[in-house]
Amino acid sequence: MNMASLKKCICIALYVVVAKNLPKSNARIVGKICRWLRSCLAKGFVTYCGHNVNLQKNAVFSTKLEIGDNSSIGIDCIVQGKVKIGTNVMMGPQVLIYTQNHSHERTDIPMIQQGYEEEKMVCIEDDVWIGSRVTILPGVTIGKGSIIGTSAVVTKDVPEYSIVAGNPAKVVKSRV
Repeated sequence: MNMASLKKCICIALYVVVAKNLPKSNARIVGKICRWLRSCLAKGFVTYCGHNVNLQKNAVFSTKLEIGDNSSIGIDCIVQGKVKIGTNVMMGPQVLIYTQNHSHERTDIPMIQQGYEEEKMVCIEDDVWIGSRVTILPGVTIGKGSIIGTSAVVTKDVPEYSIVAGNPAKVVKSRV
C-alpha cells in the first residue's frame, strides 16, 4: 500500500468513526470545528471537495463525490456513487441520492440474484436548493437555479430555474 492509499484509508476511517458522528455544523460551541473537521477529512478521500463545504452530521457519501464551493450535504443524507454537486447548493436533511439500482429484467431467477444495473451519475448544477427527504434517482441532472420541494421523488432531469415537487416530481413553476 502506497502513502496516498494509506492517507485515503485513514481519512475514510476517521470520517466514518469520528467526524460523521460529531455535533451539527450549527451547534453553538463546537459546530464550526465539526464542520471544518468533516470537510478536511473528506478532502482526503473524495474526488473533489471545494472550499467552504458543509458536510453535516451523519452524512454518508462515496469516494466518487465531487462537491463545489459553498455547497452542503444535509444531516443524515446518503449520497451513493458518482455524484457531482455544483457550487452554492443547499441540501436539507435525509436526502437520498442513488446512482445505481437492482437489476430486475429476468423473471426466471430471483431479483436478489440479478446483481445491479450500471451506475448512472447524478449531476446537481450550481445554485440548487434541495428540500428535506428528497429522493433523486440514477442518471438525473438537476438544472441550475432549481428548487426541489420537500419529499419529492426526482425520476427525470429538471430544467434550469424550475421548481419541482411531488412523487414523481413535476415542474410546478418556473423561476424565470
